[in-house]
Amino acid sequence: MKGHGVSNRTETLEFQAEARQLLQLMVHSIYSNKDVFLRELISNASDALDKVRLASLVDKDLDVDTTDLHIAIEVDRDARTLTVRDNGIGMSRDEVVQVIGTIAKSGTAELLRTLRESSDAGTSQELIGQFGVGFYAAFMVADRVELVTRRAGESGGTRWESTGEGTYTVEGVQDAPQGTSVTLHLKPVDTEDNLHDYTAEWTLREIVKRYSDFIAWPIRMSVERPGADGGAPTVEVQTLNSMKALWARPRDEVDEAEYREFYKHVSHDWADPLEVVHMRGEGTFEYEALLFLPSHAPLDLFSPQGRRGVQLYVKRVFIMDDCEALMPNYLRFVKGVVDAHDLSLNISREILQQDRQIQVVRRRLVKKVLATVRDLKAKQPEKYRTFWTEFGPAVKEGLIDDTENRDILLEILSVASTHDPAEPTDLAGYVGRMKDGQSDIYYATGESRATIENSPHMEAFRAKGYEVLLLTDPVDEVWVERVGQYDGRTLRSIAKGQVDLDTEEEKAEAEAERERQRTEYADLLTWMGGVLADAVKEVRLSSRLTTSPACVVGDAHDITPTLEKMYRAMGHEVPAVKRILELNPGHPLVTGLRKAREQGGTEESLKETAELLYGMALLAEGGELADPARFTRILADRLARTL
Repeated sequence: MKGHGVSNRTETLEFQAEARQLLQLMVHSIYSNKDVFLRELISNASDALDKVRLASLVDKDLDVDTTDLHIAIEVDRDARTLTVRDNGIGMSRDEVVQVIGTIAKSGTAELLRTLRESSDAGTSQELIGQFGVGFYAAFMVADRVELVTRRAGESGGTRWESTGEGTYTVEGVQDAPQGTSVTLHLKPVDTEDNLHDYTAEWTLREIVKRYSDFIAWPIRMSVERPGADGGAPTVEVQTLNSMKALWARPRDEVDEAEYREFYKHVSHDWADPLEVVHMRGEGTFEYEALLFLPSHAPLDLFSPQGRRGVQLYVKRVFIMDDCEALMPNYLRFVKGVVDAHDLSLNISREILQQDRQIQVVRRRLVKKVLATVRDLKAKQPEKYRTFWTEFGPAVKEGLIDDTENRDILLEILSVASTHDPAEPTDLAGYVGRMKDGQSDIYYATGESRATIENSPHMEAFRAKGYEVLLLTDPVDEVWVERVGQYDGRTLRSIAKGQVDLDTEEEKAEAEAERERQRTEYADLLTWMGGVLADAVKEVRLSSRLTTSPACVVGDAHDITPTLEKMYRAMGHEVPAVKRILELNPGHPLVTGLRKAREQGGTEESLKETAELLYGMALLAEGGELADPARFTRILADRLARTL
């Protein structure tokens, strides 16, 4: 649907399914604090004013009036309506349909399913907070919402209206002022349901003061005052907010409640932040930064289209949202504001990426954020645990390419380990518990803790009492390879290369037995290597198995199967890597196969047993069979013969 000029036709359109469900949640709101609808509308208006000022700076020919940018709150007590009006950037007809009729956020459908299934109101409130639901919050307090808007530089406007059910109407209007007005036809007052009288001056004053005092634009309201000596009442326009930029005030002059509300304004999150980072850069390049670590991961944390957090201002003038130049991708969840004093107002994303001063600021911000996390780990372990649970997988991406901060990233790293079934460990803790004579840090990667713990690769380590780090995030496969070592000790995969956990004494005692096994199994290993040549590069005896008949391992410098799969999923061509099949010479199945071969068993039957051994080893580590149908057919035949 494209709008050409001003169309006065009225169209009735349907909300997208997710938007409709979210509206239903708002209309029948389980959210107890309904006052926040005004915060959301003012926040949207403030964004629109930021954008129109920026547009006028960038495009000198834009036909736009920026002489008195402000937000107005208008009340009609008789009609019981409340209007929030701004003279900001406004929206075109297409933008209205796109912005209000649709929720484009990834993960929305999944979240709504969780919301519907959640009977706990507290959980529901928390989950609603994971959206920028902004505008929809109006339906908590209104039966009908009307929006009139005209985009700066365009001649005609658009009227949008809905009762928050399944549909809305859109029509063109000729005489709309620049900007957007949202008029709420308020529901009846119901104090039991926390529906206050939103036409009352003091209610509105109190809400603006609590949630929107720091907004950089004046929020005005006409108030009626009794006339002097009983004369006619007078009406005066008052500004309700102080407009003080929070980041420019010293930390000891800002209370925690103000920080919390500012965070909700910049992040569109309804939950409180986990931690505040307030810093100031002096000297050659002055800036102020007010950053926040959220208390939960956004839905789009791993979506390529996900929002980045930090806004850039220059001398209190908003320049851009989601400023990638200020924060590396692995800290994309950090929210907040950076106000630089010496940049040009007319600066593009491309120029910013190259700007030396911005790069200096970025380095300082990153160091400060990571130092804050380190402090949480040392002094507030509960907060740190929340942070790592929510953002750990993203932070670990920094180990791959942020070599400058690798040491502190390794310091704040938290990983599961066989040392404790519930509590994760850091690398320093692992090193402190290493056995005498142990030189490497052992780790295993896999889809889940259970898969790794039940893998044959773990057997010798468990038997000898060696601690193993259990890495289950996809990114783990990459960073352990890239980092390679910690504190002078090599990070070693238990599923790669030869493993020898025996002491020198044990090796000496076992040498004769090993030599006998090598001689005894030489023929079987050569034969199996030939039978399985298409799948494996070598068949050898294992020193890492105690109870399983076989396992599959990689050569010390080979790429892992998981990494191979990841590269393929990203469209990279990587050569297939053959792995090594290790046999447990003490297992009855392996000794039985050797004897059967020595006694002249049928070749076909022996080959099938070799295939089964290899297939079982793959399945035991959570791998995938090349031909599952053949494997199950051979297995079924064997089982049938035993009955």
